[in-house]
Amino acid sequence: MALDGYADQSMTRRAMKAEMLDAETELALAYAWRDQRDEEALHRLITAYMRLAISMAAKFKRYGAPMNDLIQEAGLGLMKAADKFDPDRGVRFSTYAVWWIKASIQDYVMRNWSMVRTGSTSSQKSLFFNMRRVQARLEREAMTRGEELDKHQLRQMIASEVGVPLHDVEMMEGRLSGSDFSLNATQSAEDEGREWIDTLEDDGLQAEHIVEHSRDTSRLREWLLEAMGALNERERFIVRERKLRDTPRTLESLGNELGLSKERVRQLEAAAFGKMRKNLEAQSGEVHRFLV
Repeated sequence: MALDGYADQSMTRRAMKAEMLDAETELALAYAWRDQRDEEALHRLITAYMRLAISMAAKFKRYGAPMNDLIQEAGLGLMKAADKFDPDRGVRFSTYAVWWIKASIQDYVMRNWSMVRTGSTSSQKSLFFNMRRVQARLEREAMTRGEELDKHQLRQMIASEVGVPLHDVEMMEGRLSGSDFSLNATQSAEDEGREWIDTLEDDGLQAEHIVEHSRDTSRLREWLLEAMGALNERERFIVRERKLRDTPRTLESLGNELGLSKERVRQLEAAAFGKMRKNLEAQSGEVHRFLV
């Protein structure tokens, strides 16, 4: 179900004019969607609670994301909630949907806050959305008591309040206080145009590793081809279909084609692998480092 119909200036007005569902109607729509995949029922359910999604999206405007984008994400969360909602649990859909809408918006905000991923664990997400609020409250309370908190004390209190490790608070403080800079920016005027990217270590494979990997791959291919040659035609077919296809076939499908039981195919597969292993071990002592 597309949300494009909401992505214009009248989306809020249309959402506010949508029907208000009573508990009985809501339950009937939820059953119709879950049991019959009735798209009309889904549309009514989503439309009725789009006002809830818009209301929640508005609470995240302070993070600088466009309102239309926030509403789109809120709508996606609402759709996920509708798809996963179980009406047999006796919970109102709106209560269930709140979590999915909030999670969808928060993920979007964190993805777009910075080019560098801010974090995705529960503690990092909790810090991202609560740290400034908790910090301001702790500072106000300390001021009321006539106390002055140093940075370390404040970080420890935030960690305790939010229930996260101290190092997560330190990391998030740095991420929220800084801004993104291009790696192509020059370090200073004295460096004759040297860019920050020039200072980064190349973490790619070095030439000797590439050559060694290519050589090992080639040798392993030769060993495997020779080991496959020691199998009979049926064993090679089973190994090829089970291990060398992009989408491996099931034991049952092979059994149907070969006129064998699934258990018999499994036994033939195990025997073929046993033969291949013995063949490989007999070829060279070096094979052991690939088999462990």
